[in-house]
Amino acid sequence: MIKILDFSGLVLYCLFIYWLSDQPSLPTPMWFAHQDKIYHAGAYFIMGLLAWRSFKHLTDSPIILALISITFCCLFGISDEWHQSFVEGRSSDIADWIADSSGAGLAILLMSSKKLIYGLNAEIHNPTIE
Repeated sequence: MIKILDFSGLVLYCLFIYWLSDQPSLPTPMWFAHQDKIYHAGAYFIMGLLAWRSFKHLTDSPIILALISITFCCLFGISDEWHQSFVEGRSSDIADWIADSSGAGLAILLMSSKKLIYGLNAEIHNPTIE
């Protein structure tokens, strides 16, 4: 059941990103130049967390999990920018994709670090007897 909820959360979030990308413009106040890159990084940070949760059901290897998660987020970011190139009032920008990938990468790096640190601590405090 948790697997289904995790994958459903990721799919729904991807649909939400798609819907946002399909809007001709988004009503956000501009306080400084390139502020949209922070929005991109934040949105894909969340996607990175959701991807990690979803794909952790596929592998026990933290490295494989991180690679699958970042690959998914980066490819979705590329497809999102391509999609925006067809939306009137929107444009496609490689800097947006870099922000997307950076946000997802940061989330996945944090989750990988957490898993490695807590996994190592659990192994130190609860050693297996052979």
